[in-house]
Amino acid sequence: MIEEELAPLLDELVEFRRNVHAHPELSFQEFATTDAIVARLEAAGLSPRRLEPTGAVVEVGTGELKVALRADIDALPLDDLTGTPFASTTPGVTHACGHDVHLTSLLGTALVLDRIERSRPGGLGGRVRLIFQPAEEVTPSGAMRVIEQGVLDDVPCCYALHCDPNVDVGKVGSRIGPITAAGDTVNIRLNGRGGHTSRPHLTEDLVYALGKLVTDLPSTLSRLIDPRHAISLVWGHIEAGHAPNAIPDEGTLNGTLRALDVDGWNQVAEVLPELVERIAGPYGVTVHLEHRRGSPPTVNTEDEVTVAEAAIRAELGSSSVQLTPQSMGGEDFAWYLTHCPGALIRLGTRTPGGHTFDIHQGDYLVDEAALPVAVRVYTAIALAHLGS
Repeated sequence: MIEEELAPLLDELVEFRRNVHAHPELSFQEFATTDAIVARLEAAGLSPRRLEPTGAVVEVGTGELKVALRADIDALPLDDLTGTPFASTTPGVTHACGHDVHLTSLLGTALVLDRIERSRPGGLGGRVRLIFQPAEEVTPSGAMRVIEQGVLDDVPCCYALHCDPNVDVGKVGSRIGPITAAGDTVNIRLNGRGGHTSRPHLTEDLVYALGKLVTDLPSTLSRLIDPRHAISLVWGHIEAGHAPNAIPDEGTLNGTLRALDVDGWNQVAEVLPELVERIAGPYGVTVHLEHRRGSPPTVNTEDEVTVAEAAIRAELGSSSVQLTPQSMGGEDFAWYLTHCPGALIRLGTRTPGGHTFDIHQGDYLVDEAALPVAVRVYTAIALAHLGS
C-alpha cells in the first residue's frame, strides 16, 4: 500500500531533494528551505504552520493525535566536495549530514499519508504531526525553539530518522536505550602578562598553561569520573601568539565534551570549572571558561522501538533491522524524548558493496535509493500507531 502511494511521487521527491542539496542553508537561516516545504504541503491541500524563525509543522488526518515524526532541515558550514550535478551552489555550505534526505523523506511521508487519508473510507483513523525542525547543528539548537512553541505539548510519542553511511540502503539500525551521546562545547580563554621567550619567569606563560590544559584536563576527567560514563574531551582548535620568540597575552582552546549517559554528563558540568582553574592556576593566568551544554543522550524507549522495528520489518523485510551501537555523536532529538517516549532510527545510506563515506565531510554521498526507503519507514511507523 505504501509503495503504491509513493510511486507517483518518487521522481518529484528526488528532484526536491537535489534542489535542497544545491541550495543549502545554515542553522536558523533556512528561509528558502522552509518556503519550499510549506509551498509543497499547501499545494497538496494541507495547512502547514511556520515556526519561528524557520521550520514548519503540519498535521495529516483527523481525530486523536497518535504520533509525531521529526526531520531536521539545516546544513553545515563545509564546502561541497561531492562533484555531483546538484552539488551546493553556496560556497562553504553543504548538506553533509543528510538533512536534505531527512526533510525530503518527511515531506514525502506527509504526501503519502495524505493520499491514504483521502483514498480510504474513514481516513487514517487519527492524526500524525510532522515536524520540520531548524538548526540541529548548533547550540542552543532548534529543538528547544520547537518545544518552546508548544509543538510537543500533546504529542504521545515521536520518531526521527538519521542517515547512517555505515548501514546499507534498505536496512536500518535500531537499539533500545541510549543511541547517541551527550554533546557539549568547551571554550577556554586564557589571559596573562606576555613577554620575551628569553624571560618566561617574568611572564604568565599562557602558552605553557594551554598545553597543560590540552593534556591534563582530559586525563584528569577520566580519573575523577567513573569510566563507565565514557567521558570524552577532544580538542579541535588551539590558538595563541604569532611570533616564535614572543609569549602572547591571550590564547584560546576549543573542543567538544561527550558522555554516554546523563549522570556522567551532569558530573562533568559540576567538576569542570574547578579542574580548569586547578590546572591553569599555578601559572598565574586569568581563566575564562565557557561550558556550553548541548544535548543529552538520545534514549530510545522500549515500547516505541518495539513498534518501530515490527513496522519496519513488515514493510522492508525480516532482515531489514540491525542492532546499531551507541554513537558518541550528539543529536538534539534527545530533547524531544525528555518530553515524550520515542525513538531515533538509523537510515542506511551506503550503496551495498560501495564506499563507506562519513557524515560531516564535504564528500558525503547518499545513495538516493535511501529516499523511498526513508518514506516507507516513516509511513510504516505512523500507520502502526494509527492501527492501520
